[in-house]
Amino acid sequence: MRFFDDIEIGQRREIGTYTFTAEAIKNFAAKFDPQRFHLDEEEGKSSLFGGLAASGWHVGSACMSLLVADGQRLAREAVSRGEEVAVWGPSPGFRDLRWIRPVLAGDTVAYVNVVTDKRTSASRPGWGILTARTTGTNQRGEDVYSITASAFVPMRKSG
Repeated sequence: MRFFDDIEIGQRREIGTYTFTAEAIKNFAAKFDPQRFHLDEEEGKSSLFGGLAASGWHVGSACMSLLVADGQRLAREAVSRGEEVAVWGPSPGFRDLRWIRPVLAGDTVAYVNVVTDKRTSASRPGWGILTARTTGTNQRGEDVYSITASAFVPMRKSG
């Protein structure tokens, strides 16, 4: 993971893809969002979605899983090059969560993260706050998901 000083506004990261199978949709829904159109194909077909639809929370969870995995991959690569790895802090929150169109069984969503803002933290010396927008696009090129989130990112120690 990179330090605050090394990150630029507009920086883009393709973080991966996830295919939403009927089985995965039903399993997630059974545990976390047991609504009829997430649990049964026929109910999904007769709903506004027109098919078995993934829970929006499933779409967001897949995004988070890919984001963390990509960060871990980048950290391993940096370590193998002998670089210092920044250990990021928590997120102070997110905004503008949107489920733009349904994600149906069989859809593959590609997620992309773009840095939209960065500022020095007023309350935590040595830290910055990074803001990025993450979007998900299905295999037909249609936007299906977006979220804007922030994270505390350490600055390089001077000296």
